[in-house]
Amino acid sequence: MTSILLVTSSPRGDASHSTRVATELAQRLAAAAPGSTLVTRDLARDPLPHVDAAFASGIGKPAGERSAAQAAAVATSDAAVDELLAADTVVIATGLINFGIASTLKTWIDHIARAGRTFRYGADGPQGLVTGKQVYVVLASGGVYSAGPAAAFDHAVPYLRSALGFLGMTEVEVIRIEGVAMGAEAERDALAKARGLVSGLAVAA
Repeated sequence: MTSILLVTSSPRGDASHSTRVATELAQRLAAAAPGSTLVTRDLARDPLPHVDAAFASGIGKPAGERSAAQAAAVATSDAAVDELLAADTVVIATGLINFGIASTLKTWIDHIARAGRTFRYGADGPQGLVTGKQVYVVLASGGVYSAGPAAAFDHAVPYLRSALGFLGMTEVEVIRIEGVAMGAEAERDALAKARGLVSGLAVAA
């Protein structure tokens, strides 16, 4: 049975291009694999807490030695890690916000990047433990950042590829919805192009 994890992060709700296209992709992938499960984590509606002193001090302690605050912080992180590890496919949606990803998505990464659970250090350096997963990143942006003079300002895709790859998720495909602030026609074209890619991916799956 296939398990799909959909992680959305836009505060725009139903008006979010990234959320709508990523949800369509996740649903199409689920429909193409009868019996699959689809788990959604909406980081805008239910944001994870920023990592704090309780988290930072608690993750290095045995469970029996943690304070109540430390135990609660680690439990929140463990739930996000368990959810990720259970998935075969991960679909991540974010807007390009001030040249980076949504802060809620960054916090999710802070929670899932756990030494001993999602990566470990060995004699040859760090090793990602979250392997064998296909990841799709749906990124919406007002301008065009895939090429041209603005490409250097896209810190979202390089960061996501680096962070996910560090954890072992190296099969990452990016679906861009770009130029949506450049007029109604550009917005329609961007959505049509992204949805065309989604349709092709669902068929290929």
